[in-house]
Amino acid sequence: MAERIFSIGYALASKKQQSFIQDSLVSLAYSRGIDLVRIDMERPLVDQGPLDCILHKLYGDDWKRQLEEFKVKYPNVIILDSPDAIGRLHNRISMLQVVSELKIEHQNESFGIPKQIVIYDKETLFDRQAWESLKFPVIAKPLVADGSAKSHKMALVFNHDGLNKLKPPIVLQEFVNHGGVIFKVYVVGEYVKCVKRKSLPDVSEEKLEVSEALLSFSQVSNLANNERIDDKYYKLMHLDDTEMPPHSFITDIARGLRRAMKLNLFNFDVIRDARFGNRYLIIDINYFPGYAKMPCYEAVLTDFFCDIMSLKEEVVKSNDEKDGPEKIGFDKRQVHICDKEMRKIVSNTCCSDGDEGGLPVSPLSREEKENSIQV
Repeated sequence: MAERIFSIGYALASKKQQSFIQDSLVSLAYSRGIDLVRIDMERPLVDQGPLDCILHKLYGDDWKRQLEEFKVKYPNVIILDSPDAIGRLHNRISMLQVVSELKIEHQNESFGIPKQIVIYDKETLFDRQAWESLKFPVIAKPLVADGSAKSHKMALVFNHDGLNKLKPPIVLQEFVNHGGVIFKVYVVGEYVKCVKRKSLPDVSEEKLEVSEALLSFSQVSNLANNERIDDKYYKLMHLDDTEMPPHSFITDIARGLRRAMKLNLFNFDVIRDARFGNRYLIIDINYFPGYAKMPCYEAVLTDFFCDIMSLKEEVVKSNDEKDGPEKIGFDKRQVHICDKEMRKIVSNTCCSDGDEGGLPVSPLSREEKENSIQV
């Protein structure tokens, strides 16, 4: 009897589709029994079944309704991921609240988030008492993180004069010196990969006094002209020598976030607080990031798809042997492959194309790929 081919339908914006659905991924997945099928957004989703799984990164009430209708007709379909779970990452406050809810203890390392506040109107923006707990410089980010061009417009604000150019609602997040290095942690089910990338350089008290009021992140490429950031800075910084966070520490945070958010595909940005060598701050979480930039992403995603389909078969087989309310519903379970003794299936995951709320970083170079760690 021929081995069964599982069909995974993908619904992605054209830009995301071009970067993620590479021939190398499609070929490897098919060789492992996974057929990646493009969902036609010009046709009703419910007419394009059956599918074993739907992989998506689309938003809106109409799409959510279509997923619900498909689930009614094909109750065993796995949806990666739940629109409600993804929605939490569209607000930069609720996005990081989950970090504060994690209960993870390590002997030497600690973690948290930077100080931040929400500014809903201009009056609050210029009311210094409303946010006197924050120190300059601060990073100004749109409150909404939905992947739109507007949500990417961020700025580094050095003093009160820079506030004049900001348009609420925004989040003001305290900029923490971190040695010009950011750690990007990719999560694919139980798989966790941490890589180090270049970030904004530290801001000294002296530079803070002479800096211009506001610097848009779109201007980062021009920073060398102002002698704030250039190749000399990074050569002195010795990126290659930067110590990675402990494997177990990053893994525990990744798995904790996965459980708390009910998401399987995401990345998060971590910086090491320069004031404390063992203090780490999570500054951003992204749903369904640019995995094609991750080394060997084809094998990682294919393994994940195979695990999901294997678990689905187990649940379907179990349901065939049961009747009535004892049947397991996929929509009520989360895929926790990382805890093999607790393996359970579901329809959930995470959010964001690229680096929507993090500090600007450089593309992953060959050297940086070699410096990445897998945990």
